[in-house]
This record gives sequence, C-alpha cells and structure tokens, in this order.
Amino acid sequence: MASIFSRIVSGELPAYKVAEDDQHLAFLDITPLVEGHTLVIPKREIDYIFDMPAEELAALHLFAQRVAKGVQAAVPCRRIGVAVIGLEVPHAHIHLIPMNKVADMNFANPKIKVAEDRMQELAAAIAAQVPAAVGSRTVDALDTKGGRETAAANEPAASATGAAPADSTTAQLQQLTKGLLFLSESDAALEPVSYDAPAGPLTDAALLQAVGAEAGSKVETQELTLFLRNHTADDGVLGDPAQANRFKALQMYLKQELQDVKVYRVGTGPQVQAYALGRTTSGKLAGFKTVLTET
Repeated sequence: MASIFSRIVSGELPAYKVAEDDQHLAFLDITPLVEGHTLVIPKREIDYIFDMPAEELAALHLFAQRVAKGVQAAVPCRRIGVAVIGLEVPHAHIHLIPMNKVADMNFANPKIKVAEDRMQELAAAIAAQVPAAVGSRTVDALDTKGGRETAAANEPAASATGAAPADSTTAQLQQLTKGLLFLSESDAALEPVSYDAPAGPLTDAALLQAVGAEAGSKVETQELTLFLRNHTADDGVLGDPAQANRFKALQMYLKQELQDVKVYRVGTGPQVQAYALGRTTSGKLAGFKTVLTET
C-alpha cells in the first residue's frame, strides 16, 4: 500500500507544497511543532532513509539545504533544526523546523494548529524564498521565478539612495521589494523606507512630519491586506503566481516583524503617495512607499 507521502506525490492527497523537483518534494507539516515546520521527502518511496543509495541520500540533503534557506528567509528564527525520526510514516523524510531555542525541536511538545489561510500564506512565502539549483551550483532566490526578492546572503544590500542599509529590517525590505511594482492606473515601484518614529501616537500630523510631506495634507489609512489584496491573489494582477508569492512574502514579513502596520495614503489625486509603515523594535517607522495613480 502506498504511503501517505506517496499519495501526496501522486496528487491523490493535497499538501501545502513549498518546493519540488523531479526527485524530491517539500511541503508543510500539517501537525507542526512550530509555524513553518516543513517535511522534505524523496518522491521514490523508501522506508528507511539510510537504505537510500549514497547518491540519492546526498541529493535529498542538498534539496533539503535549499528548502531550509527558504524557510529561514520566510519564517523569523535563529536556526533551522533538522531531524530524522523515521517512525511516523514508512517513507523517508527530513523535518526542517524553525527554532529559536532547543526546546522547539522537542517532538514531545504538543503539536500546534495553524489555520488553513495561514498555512497557505506560509507555503507561498517559503516557496518564494527557496533558491533554485543549476547543475551543482545553488542559485540564490533572486534568480528564481519564485523568489527574485532575495539577494545573495553575503552581499550587502544597497539602500534606495545607494548607501548601505542601516539595519537588518531595512536590508530585508530592500530584498523583498526589489523589482516589485504596484499597479493602479499606472505602475510604480515599491521603495523601502525607514523614518524616525514619533515618541507619542502616530497622528496624521506626526506621520506627515516623519515622511517629510506637506503639513495639512490629506491622510487616509487602510489595512495592509486590503491594500495588497489584488497583488496577493493566487495569480496576482499580472496573472503571475511567482509575483503574487513575492507580495505574500512581503506582506507576511511586515506583519510579523513590525508593529501596528498600516497603509497611509497621503495627498489627493491624480497621484497619491502610499506608505506601508509599522514600528520596529529600534524606534523606527519602516516599510515601503509607492505611488498610486487615480484619475
């Protein structure tokens, strides 16, 4: 009888897939220890991982390495823990588990429940960050159709003005927004931004001062998911799932890493400045800005 994983490979059962090639598949564990807990399997059914031929075992681990990079880029954590248990399903598999402490890897911990829409969001965000392999070389996600927002980890990101980023949040936003366009009646680039946050509440006046807009300008607020809804739909506004996944990854990062994220529409038509901003732990307002054309 085929294993449950083989039934996923064949398409008989659904899964929240994050990466796939001819020989391997990675998908989210539906009974995870933590959010982002991912399973990596060979498509060929074999019970015990160490019964795999050496070349197949090596290929599985290389595939898992790529997937782990995607998980770590999409799910805030210190490391990706790796485990092979082999007693749950008679089909070789590797657990990739985002971890901030050793206890996160304890399989005796109660499994968590993650809502379906959140699982879909996580799968899309991870898929957008998984680098591709070309021959024996791993290509950074910047060069893949699913994750062009990720630059090589060892290369310093440049800011919008050409200077080095001031902090990790700015650097990550530069990677996530790179090449993305917001489509209204025309298209405009997404530009990462960071401003000093006011000490008190973010009133309209304080926002205008922070972003350098003219005092008294009209300010409207909007929820981030509503603002990006057309771009994060399955195929996005361009009919491109890869682009939609990139917007989903950006949206998830903003919601996880920043506090009180909102979109602020500043000014009146035909062109309106839009700022998606939240507070960082270091006392900044960070996010991205773009231009909406409304005639």
